[in-house]
Amino acid sequence: MADLLDRVVLPVDSEEDAESSARALADQEYGEVVVVNVIEKAGGAPDKAGVEQRELAAEEMFEAAKSVLGDIETEIYYGTDVVETIFEAAADHDATAVVVTPRGGSRFVQLITGDVALRLITENDHPVVVLPDSEPSTDEEVTDGDG
Repeated sequence: MADLLDRVVLPVDSEEDAESSARALADQEYGEVVVVNVIEKAGGAPDKAGVEQRELAAEEMFEAAKSVLGDIETEIYYGTDVVETIFEAAADHDATAVVVTPRGGSRFVQLITGDVALRLITENDHPVVVLPDSEPSTDEEVTDGDG
């Protein structure tokens, strides 16, 4: 599995998700990681929130991931289709895999939100690794990326 996780793109969509996904990755042997947040653009319609506000939220997500993984590469992407944009990020960074963790929610919520995780798995052009969510430990340490 080490080859599959040599260079991963880790998409995150909230601080909680960033920390949870980072913990799940930290439990594995991996090489390099690029944590990515996609700011969804409405494609001509008004956006859900201001870009500056969403960029600040992305930086908070990146800090949450860094609190678990240490010094990592981060990047904000902009796109009208979150799944396509995540795969663009994977291509840009020559990723060996896109790593995701389950985000929960009822099937109804997933239908309303477009079920990004399902699309990541069914419409991919890069390997997608789904890691189980990892509970925070009481003595969690920052790693240097060696897994």
